[in-house]
Amino acid sequence: MSKLSSAALFFLIFFSHTAFSQKKTLQAKSITENITIDGKINEQIWESASIASDFIMFEPDNGKPINNDKKTEVKVLYDNDAIYISAMLYDNEPGKIQKEITNRDVFGVSDHFSVYINGFNDGQQDFRFFVSAAGVQMDCLATEDYEDFTWDAIWDSEVAITELGWVVEMKIPYAALRFSKADKQNWGLNFMREIKRDVQKYTWNRIDTKIGAVIPQAGILQGIENIQTPTRLFLIPYSSAYYQQSDIGSGITLKAGLDIKYGINDSFTLDAILVPDFGQTKFDNAILYLEPFEQQFEENRPFFTEGTDLFSKGGLFYSRRIGGGSTTELLLANEEETTNYPSTVDLLNAIKISGRTEKGLGIGFLNAVTEKTKATIKNNDTGEIRKEVIEPLTNYNMFVLDQRFNQNSSVSFVNANTTRNGDFRDANSSALLFDLNTKQNTYNLYGDFKYSVINALEDYDGFKTEIGFAKTSGKYRYGFSGKYVSENYDINDLGINFYSNYHNAYANGSYRIVNPIKLFNTFRINQYINFEMDNTSGKLQTGAFGTEIKARTLSNDALEFVVEFSPFKTYDFYEPREYGKYVFLPQKVFTAVNFTSNDNNPFTIILQPSITIFNEKDRNVYGLYISPKYRFNDRFSLTYVLEYFNKTNDRGWVDTDKTGIFFAERTRETAQHDFTGKYALNNKMTINLTARYYWSYSKNHEFFTLQDSGYLTPNSTYAQNKDRNFNSWNFDLSYSWWFAPGSEISILYRNYGLERASVVEKDLSKNLKNIFNSDLTNVLSVSIRYFIDYNSVKNKF
Repeated sequence: MSKLSSAALFFLIFFSHTAFSQKKTLQAKSITENITIDGKINEQIWESASIASDFIMFEPDNGKPINNDKKTEVKVLYDNDAIYISAMLYDNEPGKIQKEITNRDVFGVSDHFSVYINGFNDGQQDFRFFVSAAGVQMDCLATEDYEDFTWDAIWDSEVAITELGWVVEMKIPYAALRFSKADKQNWGLNFMREIKRDVQKYTWNRIDTKIGAVIPQAGILQGIENIQTPTRLFLIPYSSAYYQQSDIGSGITLKAGLDIKYGINDSFTLDAILVPDFGQTKFDNAILYLEPFEQQFEENRPFFTEGTDLFSKGGLFYSRRIGGGSTTELLLANEEETTNYPSTVDLLNAIKISGRTEKGLGIGFLNAVTEKTKATIKNNDTGEIRKEVIEPLTNYNMFVLDQRFNQNSSVSFVNANTTRNGDFRDANSSALLFDLNTKQNTYNLYGDFKYSVINALEDYDGFKTEIGFAKTSGKYRYGFSGKYVSENYDINDLGINFYSNYHNAYANGSYRIVNPIKLFNTFRINQYINFEMDNTSGKLQTGAFGTEIKARTLSNDALEFVVEFSPFKTYDFYEPREYGKYVFLPQKVFTAVNFTSNDNNPFTIILQPSITIFNEKDRNVYGLYISPKYRFNDRFSLTYVLEYFNKTNDRGWVDTDKTGIFFAERTRETAQHDFTGKYALNNKMTINLTARYYWSYSKNHEFFTLQDSGYLTPNSTYAQNKDRNFNSWNFDLSYSWWFAPGSEISILYRNYGLERASVVEKDLSKNLKNIFNSDLTNVLSVSIRYFIDYNSVKNKF
C-alpha cells in the first residue's frame, strides 16, 4: 500500500471516529399555528422544520448505521406551551411491527420511539418520553444509575401504522420538563428507536458503549428562544368509595382529597398531598419472616415514588417509615392484653419541593406529618380499658443540595430529620457525597461521609464513610472501594440500615464485548472479591470470591451464570439477637443459572435454578424461579411465577431467656405462586388480574445453645414449640380507564387473608383449605381522579 493510500485510510478512519464522536445539533422551529396531535403530521409547518436523521445502532452492533429501509426522520417545533415532535419511522415490512398493548409504563413486546431531554444540558439527568407502536406511553427520570418509571408526566402522543412504517406525533408541555430561565435554551437531546423483532436499538446521536456514561453522549437541541411559559398549576382532586366485608363485619368508607402541583418557576416544582388515600396501592407481600432484621417493603404510594430521585441520594430516605407501623413496645401488667394495636400510622399531609438552578444546583425539600396513634389495652381482671400512645404526632423532614458540574460530576449534601412530639425518640442524620468523573468519562472517583445522631433515653451518634475508584470505559474495566461503619451508626428513623460496626474492602474486574461475535450478541464477565470484618472482634463476617457471566445469544435468549465461593470461616453478629454475641457460619459455595427466552415469541419462559452448599453435613439451600408467559395476541396475556426454596438443616435463632440463647436445626420450605393476567380494551383501558398464594413453614429438628465462642452445642432440655406454618392469599381484579390526560377511573376488587399456626401442615390442599376458611377480607373500591390545568380553567372563565 502506498504512503498516500495509508494516509488516506488513516484520515478516513480518524474522520469516521471524529464524526461519530461529535455531537449532532438540531434546530427547533418556532410556531404560532395550532398542532393537532393525531399521528398524521399534516400541518404545513412541519415541511420547513429541520430533520434529525442518520441514526446509529446502540445495541447490539454498536456504531453500525441504520439500514436505509429502516431510516428514521425526526422534527421538533415549539411555542410558548410545549415542544412538538414528529417522527417517521420507516419499515420495509410494516406488517411485522410489534405492537402489544400494555399498561402505562410497561414496555411489552412492541416497537418504541423515545426522546431524551436534558433541559440543563449538564449530562446528568434526562427526562425520557417513550411511546410504543400500540400508542402506549412510558416516561421516566433517568440518571446514569437508574431509570425512575414511577415518575409520570402529563403529555400527549398518537401513533399510526402506514404502508411506509409507523408515525409518531408528540406534544410535551414545558410543565413536564425542567430547564433554565435563559432567553436562549440549549438542551441535551437524543432520540432512540427500538425495532423489537430484531432486538435492535438505534439513537440519533451515537452512544459509544465503550464509554460507561450514556447521558453526556446526547446531541444538542437549539433554537428555542424567548419563550413565555404559562403558570404551572395543576389540581388533582380525587374521590373514592370502599365497601369492606369480613367475618368481623362490613362497612362503607368514603374519602376525598386533593393533590396540588405548582411550578414555582421553570426549574422548581411544589407537590402537596392533602388527606391522602392509598387504598388502591399494590398490596405488600406478607411472608414467614425469621430474619434478625425488619422486613423491607417496596414503596407503592405515588407521592413517595414520583420524582423523588433527589431524596434517594445518600441512602438516608426509606419512605415506608412515613405512615408505617409503630415500633413502640408496650409495657403490660400480667392481667392486661392489647385489644387493638394499629398496624399503620395515618399520614396527615405531605409536601415536597424540588428543582435545579441554572448553575446546576439541585434543591430538594420534603416534609410529612403523621397522626398521633394509640393502642387499646384491656385489664382482664377489672374490665378497665385504657389507651396508650404508640406513635406521637411526628414530623419527617428531608433536605438535599446537589451541585452538578463538568457535565458528569456532582457533590451533594443530604439531611434527614425525624422529630416526635413529647418524650419520644428524635433522630437526625446527614451525608456528604461526591461523584467525580474525568472529562472523557473514563474514570470515576466516588465517596461519602455520613453522620447520625439519636436523642432518646441515652443519646448516641455514629458515622459511615466510603471511598471508591473505578475505570468506567473500554472492554476491560475495574474498580475497588473501602468502607468503614461505626458501632452506633443508626439512620433507621427515616432511612433503613441493617449492618453496622464493620469495615469492608471490595474489588472487581470485568470484560465485555461491544459488538456481536460468533456466538453472542452481548457478553460480559465480572469477577469480584468482598471482605467485611467486625470492628470490635476483628472477626470476618463476609469473605467471598465471585464470578458473574451474562450473555445474549444470536437468537436473543439471555443467559446468566453466577458462582460465589466463601472459603473462610465467618461469623454472623446479628442472628443471635443480642449485642456482642455472634454465631459461626461454615464455608459455602453458591451458584445460580438464569435463562430468559426471547420475548418476541408468543410463549416465553424464565428459568432460574440455584443451590447453596455448606461445609456442614446435609446443610443446603435449593432454589427455583420459573415463569412461563403466553401472549395470546396484542391485547391478552397470562403469566405464572413459581418461587420455591428448600433449606435443609438450616440453623437459626429461635428463643432467648435467662438461661441462654437457643438455636434450632430446622427444615424450611417456601413456595410462592403468582398469577397475573392482562386484557387491554385499548391503550387507555385495561383489565388486570393479580393473584398470589404464599406458603412457608419452619420445622425444628434439634435445639442448640449458643456458646460465647460462637459455636452451638446440643440442648436436650429446650421444649418450646417454635415450629411455624404460614399461609397468605391476595387477589386483585382491577379495571382502569385513563379517560383524559392525567385523569383516571379505577375499580378494584380485593380479597385477602392470612393464617398462622404452630403446627406444620405439609399437605397443600389442607393449607389452601385453611387459608380460605380463615377470616378473608373482601374490598370493593371505586376511585376517580381528575387532572385540572389552571390555564385551561382560567381560559374558560
